[in-house]
Amino acid sequence: MAHTEPARFNPKTFLAKVGNGKTTLNPEKLGVLFSQGDAANAVYYIQRGRVKLTAVSPQGKEAVIGILERGAFFGEGCLAGQLVCVTTATALDSSVVARIDKAAMMRVLHDEPTFAALFMAYLLSHSIRVQEDLVDHLFNSAEKRLARILLLMAHFGKEGQPSLVIPKISQEMLAGMVGTTRSRVSFFMKRFKQLGFIKYNAGLHVHSSLLNVVLHD
Repeated sequence: MAHTEPARFNPKTFLAKVGNGKTTLNPEKLGVLFSQGDAANAVYYIQRGRVKLTAVSPQGKEAVIGILERGAFFGEGCLAGQLVCVTTATALDSSVVARIDKAAMMRVLHDEPTFAALFMAYLLSHSIRVQEDLVDHLFNSAEKRLARILLLMAHFGKEGQPSLVIPKISQEMLAGMVGTTRSRVSFFMKRFKQLGFIKYNAGLHVHSSLLNVVLHD
């Protein structure tokens, strides 16, 4: 009798299937996946759409922690003992998000090296991005921070050709990401447009020359 090898584990198939601690969420635009202060008991993976992470201070000031796109994990703090969510996750588009219970996530990380490697690679990349964001906020002007965020959202510098087109995003949201006021963002965006760094045409088009703002001393 011929020996049949077990099917090779496929991370994408695992993330797409429901059951065994996994569910698929289909939030509409502005649908909340979890709120700050909720129990932290699952990891999430974006299959389609975008998710905004925000945090509110005790004084009521809201900050945009990040805009996550397809292929991003979030909620991973529960794996390190985080008991409550420190952010609120809101869908920016009609999205498809996989929700993996903490126990199911721990199990697949232990049993499947391929998935563990994928998850580890994401965490390392995310950690580098967080460090770069911190340095950016500590040492760069609001104008430079805005230019960097626009380039990152346009996937500039990633493998392959950058899209250089950003889906619709409000200046208020950009202000929350930069850590400045909406009026300042409006001022910088007008200047970027006048200089030919950006243009509006079925979305926000970002020219690679915007990098000059980031590199300029």
